[in-house]
Amino acid sequence: MQYFQWYTPDDGTLWTEVQQNAADLSAAGITALWLPPAYKGASGKHDVGYGVYDMYDLGEFNQKGSIRTKYGTKEQYLAAINAAHSQGIQIYGDVVFNHRGGADDTESVTAVRVSGDNRNHEYGGEVQIDAWTKFDFTERNGKYSDFTWRWYHFDGTDWAQNLEESSIFKFRGAGKSWDWEVDTNHGNYDYLMFADLDMDHPDVVQELKDWGEWYVNFTGVDGFRMDAVKHIKYQFFNEWLDDVSNKTGKSLFTVAEYWSYNKEELHNFISKTGGRMALFDAPLHMNFYNASNSSGNYDMSKIMDNTLMKEQPALAVTLVDNHDTQPCQALESRVQDWFKPMAYAFVLLREEGYPNIFHADYYGANYNASDNGCNNTDITIASHKTSIDKLLDARKKYAYGQQISYLDHHNVIGWTRLGDVNHPKAMAVIMSDGSSGNKWMNISRVNKTFIDVTGNRSDVVTSNSDGWANFPVNGGSYAVWVEQDSDNQQNDISVTFTCHNGYTQMGQDVYAVGNINELGQWNSNNAIKLSPTHYPTWSANINMPASSQVQWKCIKKQGNEVIWQNGSNNSYTTPNTGSGSTVGSF
Repeated sequence: MQYFQWYTPDDGTLWTEVQQNAADLSAAGITALWLPPAYKGASGKHDVGYGVYDMYDLGEFNQKGSIRTKYGTKEQYLAAINAAHSQGIQIYGDVVFNHRGGADDTESVTAVRVSGDNRNHEYGGEVQIDAWTKFDFTERNGKYSDFTWRWYHFDGTDWAQNLEESSIFKFRGAGKSWDWEVDTNHGNYDYLMFADLDMDHPDVVQELKDWGEWYVNFTGVDGFRMDAVKHIKYQFFNEWLDDVSNKTGKSLFTVAEYWSYNKEELHNFISKTGGRMALFDAPLHMNFYNASNSSGNYDMSKIMDNTLMKEQPALAVTLVDNHDTQPCQALESRVQDWFKPMAYAFVLLREEGYPNIFHADYYGANYNASDNGCNNTDITIASHKTSIDKLLDARKKYAYGQQISYLDHHNVIGWTRLGDVNHPKAMAVIMSDGSSGNKWMNISRVNKTFIDVTGNRSDVVTSNSDGWANFPVNGGSYAVWVEQDSDNQQNDISVTFTCHNGYTQMGQDVYAVGNINELGQWNSNNAIKLSPTHYPTWSANINMPASSQVQWKCIKKQGNEVIWQNGSNNSYTTPNTGSGSTVGSF
């Protein structure tokens, strides 16, 4: 989950919110959080984090008018990470390397103006400018790093203080030029904003390596979201990621923001960086956006065309919306609400890609903005938590095994998932952006019944003797049909039991034991063994009677030795129908 949106309130509570919600997010099926930039920005506690001032100030020093950042203090940030880790959730830190803003003082620099639409075209001759490039961080006083930034660490800037002029100024000096290779838009898209870092300067490269090692060791993050990578020398990332991973001894998942709807640019970046980073699938987002705005006239059979999800699925981070596409942002392209649950079903229940959920789509958002043509506009983003939670539950239980796709109709498309040894139930997903319809799909189950866990359909579908079934869907809607037990499907509830902090020794395993027969009647010899799905988190799906009150605990077993979860019992009541989940922790 991307755990923020652009207009997250600047009240310093986000890190505390992460800490408070970690257990619920884990139980819902969230395995990682992408948190916003945690360091001090040029606008202090009002900065979203992308106007970077001091990357070593995680809300600890009185700089830019505040100690805390927009999201809280250093202590709250570290507590949020620890809380997430305790619930088996990884943390990806947002890393902004392209530029620095909010300098402490100006320096006199020789520069030349370049055209905005062609950064290789210089005009007007050389000029002496007072550039905001001097970063001393006097309040931090050398803690964590004594590195200070000077003009020669940058390639250019967009403001000349002495001239009171806004333009793109490219610096003159030994070795000064725009970096290469970067995106070729505007001739050379190295320059984006503020004071642009010179990735050819060895001191810059070394300082960013030093910071990366410090940040991983200091915070314990599990990976990165890299901002604005198309404006940064591609080869830099190979050297930086390898260095940080080697020095910290951690395998760091990394997803890069190369926001382009041209798949060939994305493929080129993946090639030049040797597949070290996944990319956000911007073309897939645009397909969702276009489909949602086409009033049922989008060709759904082409929903995956020209996407990383289709062509580079192992390196595709699939998304519906994000903080840049939300209303009042420069890249605004909001997927319409009626289509949004279908888009989430597509990314969450198919085998391709690593799905990402947007905070505002999950919790909703209300804000007032005047950015990018919005003039004191009140914006509401609806919460889709109820539908997303159902999809997450279906993902945990049924999105396994062979996938058979039926992306073969301009309105009605679908696919089936046939399960695996540990998840034997089959699932069929169907959606339509137009009128209602049906689709025959191979479910590889003979004479089995299926119900729609989304609640959009109340009927029952039965497969035929050939293992096929005709699955229906409402107009402009979706359905997720899951296999039911043959005996009494209403009385058999699949419940996911999860135990966090299950650190074990060699030969030791984690079990669930409780007050009913299905959980061993408190007899540890009859406890149900869990699997280390995301060690130290252990879980298993256990069939339970419907509408039953359950008392249970996590235990560790090795031979005759049993270690019980401390504190009171975990209490849970199974639902009447569908499925459920319950969480305990050592």
